Amino acid sequence: MCAAINKTPSDSSNGVSLPRVLSAAESNAAAASFARLTSKLDYLSASDLASVRSAYRFSDEAHLGQLRNSGEPYITHPIAVAAQCAEWKLDAQALMAALLHDALEDCDVTKPDLIEHFGSPVAELVDGLTKLEKLQFNTREENQAESFRKMLLAMARDVRVILIKLADRTHNMRTLSDAPRAKWGRIASETLEVYAPIAHRLGLNQTYRELQDLSFRYLRPWRYAILSKAVAKARGRRRDLIQKVQADLEAMFARHGMAARIAGREKTLYSIYHKMTEKSLSFAQVTDIYGFRVIVPGLIDCYTALGLLHQLYKPVPGKFKDHIAISKINGYQSLHTTLVGPSGINVEFQLRTEAMHLVAETGVAAHWLYKESPNEANANPDRLGSKWLQSLLDIGDETHDAAEFWEHVKVDLFPDAVYVFTPKSRIMAMPRGATVVDFAYAIHSNVGDHAVAAKVNNEQVPLRTEVQNGDVIEIITAEGSYPNPAWLGFVRTARARSKIRQHLRTLAQDDSQNLGEKMLAQALRAEGIEHLPDEQGAMADVWDKLLRFSGNRTRSDLLVEIGLGRRIASIVAKRLAKLLSDAGQKPDPLLLTRERYIAGESLAQGSVAIDGSENTSVRFAACCRPIPGDTIVGYLGRGEGLTIHASDCLVAVKLKNKDSERFMVVEWSDEPVRAFETGIVVTVNNGKGVLAKVAAALAAAEVDITQVNMADESPQGAIDMKFIITVRDVNQLDNALRNLRHTPMVLKAQRSKNHY
Repeated sequence: MCAAINKTPSDSSNGVSLPRVLSAAESNAAAASFARLTSKLDYLSASDLASVRSAYRFSDEAHLGQLRNSGEPYITHPIAVAAQCAEWKLDAQALMAALLHDALEDCDVTKPDLIEHFGSPVAELVDGLTKLEKLQFNTREENQAESFRKMLLAMARDVRVILIKLADRTHNMRTLSDAPRAKWGRIASETLEVYAPIAHRLGLNQTYRELQDLSFRYLRPWRYAILSKAVAKARGRRRDLIQKVQADLEAMFARHGMAARIAGREKTLYSIYHKMTEKSLSFAQVTDIYGFRVIVPGLIDCYTALGLLHQLYKPVPGKFKDHIAISKINGYQSLHTTLVGPSGINVEFQLRTEAMHLVAETGVAAHWLYKESPNEANANPDRLGSKWLQSLLDIGDETHDAAEFWEHVKVDLFPDAVYVFTPKSRIMAMPRGATVVDFAYAIHSNVGDHAVAAKVNNEQVPLRTEVQNGDVIEIITAEGSYPNPAWLGFVRTARARSKIRQHLRTLAQDDSQNLGEKMLAQALRAEGIEHLPDEQGAMADVWDKLLRFSGNRTRSDLLVEIGLGRRIASIVAKRLAKLLSDAGQKPDPLLLTRERYIAGESLAQGSVAIDGSENTSVRFAACCRPIPGDTIVGYLGRGEGLTIHASDCLVAVKLKNKDSERFMVVEWSDEPVRAFETGIVVTVNNGKGVLAKVAAALAAAEVDITQVNMADESPQGAIDMKFIITVRDVNQLDNALRNLRHTPMVLKAQRSKNHY
């Protein structure tokens, strides 16, 4: 990276940094490096080759005077990265981005510069690489590493970004010995825990094995050296065995007229070390260091060759795997079998076609490799066997559909994952579609319960905002804040949903207890008792007897049941009045007379004042949407709390005819504490801007609109527009309706009639 280069020393006389003039040898080295790159670009057209050369010249000029730790010109690094991409036969845009990948951040080159010189697609690739470079991996926790590599995959909008990044990391690991020794551990760990698994997940097995071995070399240099010597000795001892097996195979396939290419396969040092540590084995106990790959022309030939091998050597029971019939998620396919070879030594064999071999070594990169030989790729679609990889090859020209191609890859790799940061750089995995509230509850239930606002990437956003890959999310909390029931309408995670419901249930219980206490006090007043008795002191015995009568364990339980409508307050009040009378507290005759008879109407339970602060214990019926100024009644549903209806609501009338004992008298408080929802219907001559005019008329009356519904009718002529609005009382509603009736294009405005 440009950040790691050796800067030229400043001139000692004036302290000004002077660009260092490259020596002839250094210039020749850079030119020779690019010559080696062009030798790998024979698959490009002349115009594409010219574009790549132009990118090289631009990068060479941007990095002029910069050196790597080895002392080589810095341009040798972008050339090496591009050369690796050329091995995968990536397109010209990817090669140009590989050459330019360090120019954007550290070399005074801007994204508009790249767009001007090379076009938007190349600039976007370089920009994506620059963003990935800024991600900091600062922990060794296994789950953090998994989240980090998943996030890298999910953040890249184009698979070529990941491929170039892997090529970049591979070259940096090859030259890590030139870096300060203090950096070896961090870079090697990051490579082993993050980048090697990405290469494996994308099927880049050759790169995967190399990154593992290079990481092992710098993380455990002593063990690496010892194991390397042991493998070299074993290789010498078993040379005769390997030659005999190869000769036996060639003779057998020739005898049966089967064309097969046989290649030896040696287990990597890291995989040997990992197996030894994982299974507590000595080096001598690792028997599958050497193996063979048998590459045959067609799919059926794989199974035929397997049969021939099993006739030549005896198979080891339980050591056969068919990855052709059931391929791995990254598209890998092969038949694996372990046989007892000469001298009783186990030998592993992998059988595959040329197409499978290409996929096994290059994975996703086979998308580009196959494009260079369409006849071979399409001659027999079943050769790949993997529907996943075959679907990638069928998407189309990668130059135009790279974004679609990568979306397809991501859907299969991580179908529902979105990766975001906390302000302290902790990575959180969230399901796709999760919101800021889901994130808050994922952090901690207290954070979710008290969330009032949020910032995403330092910008204030609504709590219902969906989180995106790479977002840095900060939750703002307040002690007096509680979950909003409306959150249940947009949260995605089960954790958030259950925590919100749990809190609302607790809140509902508290509200129901408060309502029950209010209702019991009102009913007790109708019995001539001014106040509810205290639970402590002399009245404790009265409450004990009342609870035995009701069957509740505590006073709170009894009040909750009254508030939820499971018990009738007047019945409990009569029993309580009797117990108080027995204890010496007699009813007040004056209070009894005043409460029982007001305006000639019997108020058996007393009246409850409604001011809008009752939360979940009191609901306002959606059928009639009563507001202050309407005459109202209360229906105490079984387990549903108190529902407020307009007295002339048809639903309330039907309930009263069927269940009159559950109705109680309620009235509006003199000073309601909030606005209430109600419905209106506005009939208009439909035309341009009519909705804006209606909304302006409502805004002039200081009315808030919470919902709009327009009938699905002809766009011309009269239509009904239905609104749910919030108002303080009937006076404000009347004012809003007057405004509407004086608005041009409005034919009629009235309150919804469903309660008349």
